[in-house]
Formats: sequence, structure tokens, C-alpha cells
Amino acid sequence: MTTAPTGAPAPASTVRSLWTRFRGPLLALLLLVVSGVVLGALQSGEQHGRLDPRSADRTGSRALSRLLAAHGISTQVVTSSEEAAAAAGPGTTLLVTEPDLLTPDQLTGLHTATAHTPGRTVLLAPRPPALEAFAPGVQMERPAPTSVRRPSCSLPDARRAGSALLGGLRYTTAVDGADRCYPGADAPTLLRLPAPDNGRDTVLLGSADLLYNHHLAEHGNASLALQLLGTHKHLVWYLPSVSDPSSAQDDQRGFLDLIPSGWRWALLQLAFAAVLAALWRARRLGPLVAERLPVTVPAAETTEGHARLYEQAHARDRAADVLRSATRTRLAPLVGVSSAHAHTADVLLPALHAHLTSAPGTETGLHALLFGPAPADGRALVHLADQLDALESSIVSQERHAPREHPDR
Repeated sequence: MTTAPTGAPAPASTVRSLWTRFRGPLLALLLLVVSGVVLGALQSGEQHGRLDPRSADRTGSRALSRLLAAHGISTQVVTSSEEAAAAAGPGTTLLVTEPDLLTPDQLTGLHTATAHTPGRTVLLAPRPPALEAFAPGVQMERPAPTSVRRPSCSLPDARRAGSALLGGLRYTTAVDGADRCYPGADAPTLLRLPAPDNGRDTVLLGSADLLYNHHLAEHGNASLALQLLGTHKHLVWYLPSVSDPSSAQDDQRGFLDLIPSGWRWALLQLAFAAVLAALWRARRLGPLVAERLPVTVPAAETTEGHARLYEQAHARDRAADVLRSATRTRLAPLVGVSSAHAHTADVLLPALHAHLTSAPGTETGLHALLFGPAPADGRALVHLADQLDALESSIVSQERHAPREHPDR
């Protein structure tokens, strides 16, 4: 058997075929990148995020910051617990917009640094971890809908402001002297804890909606926000950030710890169902059934295709093994050797040597031809194919002219 040489495709053809195949995904990726750049450009500039005093977004707080500045109150924006602790000196108001983002160590450190400093601390929608640090003895209740509520308390700031947009988390406490304002279902959504000796009073707001730009001008929101945050001349506006180095913990929770307990059982059941489905789809349904192919490929084309693959992979050893094995299989019945011993040199070679009246080589030569090493190059492989073809033709010719019966060995 000879193998036809294959030519390498032209570079221009390769580039054209690659572009035809991948132009769709590349154009989609380019469109995605351009869209991201355009959206980023449109959303850049003055936007800083929720409750940021520099942001003019609907949920920003620039309007409140300008209102405070108009009443002579300076605002300092900080993004780390160390900056907040250092800036919250005597006679300042500390506003913590996202207390739930702080780690226990950050909460403890910030409270320790500010507990004995005169001033005020305002926490927006704090949950149990922040309550334990800043408001011991306060219990969080289920949230109430955010709506316009009456003060219903004696706190001067709330009485002067009147109705305001409040709701969200509710808080209860047994601390004497606490002001419980804007109740929802008999529990306040604004709770002010009195200041201890030489310390700060603490204000808990169940919702931050009244501080947003698009709600500040409604009802008594502006008045209440101004009085709660403008008690002192300097306001420290703390925006907690997950990029704060002090937020790193040695016992950070893993992915499974972030999944609610109820969902873990659901995920386990889904995983079990997926395993069962995989086993069901992978099972054998019975013996294989022959199926008529829609297209019949000629044997010559299949052989030529295999040869081209062997040539591309430089698999001369594999090609030589296929040629020798096929030759041994065809020669064995011609010389009276059973198919079980067709690939056994000690049985096949003596029978071949006995049938070759004009032997092209000795038995040693037959061994090298039928069981020898792999050819060194392509030319040697072609020569091997020619020799095998000549050997098979010689045996077939002798069988036609002088047929003899040989017992099976």
C-alpha cells in the first residue's frame, strides 16, 4: 500500500477559514466590550454609590450633604474603620451607613475608640452583630413596611420634624430614658439610646430611605435628617467597604457557609438526582444493534483516509504493524495455518518457507519482513509495502498453479 502525499494549506486559505468559523463569536465579544465601555462612560463621573454624600443618584445623599453644609456642618467621608475611629473625635457625629459589612473586630474596635468620646453615633438598619457592639440590650424585631409615620414620641428632633418616611427594622429595649419614635406595629423604627457619662448617644434607624436624594424633600425627611446628623458641627460619614484591609478575617466563611441551611438539603437532593440521572443514561440497554448507515464509504477511501492520518502523525510504526498484520492474516489460510496462529512467528514462518519454491529470502528474511522493526522513514515504509505485496502475490501464484492441501496446524 502506498500513501498519497498531502499538501499543506495556504496561509491565506487558513486565515480565511478561521475568520469564517469564528467571526460570529468575535463580533459578539466586540459588541459586548463596546457596550461595557459605553455603559461605563455613561455611568462614570459623579456617581459614587448608595448613600454616598458625593452621589447625585436617586439613592445617593448629595442633597443632604449640601443641606448640612448650608447649616455650617462639615462632612468628612471615610471608607475604613481606622479612619472612622480617628476622625470621630469629641463633638462629632459618626454615621455608619452599612454596619452589617463590618466584621466583629471592626465593630469592637470602632466602638472602643468612640465609646468615651462625647458626640453621637447613628447606625442605619443595624442587625444583631452591630447591636451587640454599639447597643447592648437592644433586640431587633421583624421589619415593618416603609411608609410615612408619625413620631409618637417626646424626642424634640422627631417632634419638630413631624411625619417622616420610616420603617424597615424595628427595635425594642428596656433601657431607661430611651426615645422610641415612629413605631410600626408597636415597636419603634427610630430608637435613641441616651449617652452614658462622657460618652455618645446612639441613634438606630430601621431604614435609610429618608436620607436618599429623591426622598429628602418629602414630608419631614429633611428636617429629621438635619437634626439627627447636624447635632454637632462635624459629621463623619463612614461608608464601609469590602476592600477595607481590616475586614480580612482568619476564619472567613467558605462557599458552603454562605448557603442557607434550608438550601443545603435542596442542593444535596439535586446532586443525588443528578447522579441517578447520569447512571440511568449511562446504563447499557442491551446488545448493540446493527444500523444501516445513511452513506456508504468505499473501503478504498477509508484506507486512504487512514493512510493520510498516519502520514500526518508520522506514525510509521503503526502503519507498518497494520500492513504486516493484514498480510499475515491473508497468508495464513493459504499455507495451511489456522487464524489463531497467523501472528505466531514460530508457526507461520516455517509454513511460508516450505511453500516458497523460489524464495525471495531465507526464513530470517521472512521474519524481518513480517515481524521486523518499524521503517526508519517514509521511503522504507513504501518499500516494505511493496515487499509484502510481492510475497503475497508469490504465495497466491503458487497456490493457483500447484494447489495442495495442508493439514491445519
